[in-house]
Amino acid sequence: MLPSIAMRRVSLDAYGTGHYTSNMDVETISHKGLRRFFETGSARGLVGDIERLRKMLAYIYAADDVAELAAPPNFGLHELSGNRKGTWSMTVTRNWRLTFRINADGALVDMNLEDYHGT
Repeated sequence: MLPSIAMRRVSLDAYGTGHYTSNMDVETISHKGLRRFFETGSARGLVGDIERLRKMLAYIYAADDVAELAAPPNFGLHELSGNRKGTWSMTVTRNWRLTFRINADGALVDMNLEDYHGT
């Protein structure tokens, strides 16, 4: 398991809630820059709206389950289809998406930052 996002409480508590109890652990991150951001807060190697990405990670961290991620603020959460079925996507920018799968324990795995539309 990766180091807890709680290590970055100050910068990831984007909504000022002071709520740090997480039921949705992030177990694996595929994107090297996203993994560094998650572990250290360094945005080196990332593209897109970094502040929005920080808020998304804080929201994921505070969520109890995937249904809660669909509530406002609207990050465009949806499950992909076809050969990507089982992968969830959230909109970071017009082109870039935060994608992940959810394992049987409810943890997020294979989190990635990608432009799967190829634009």
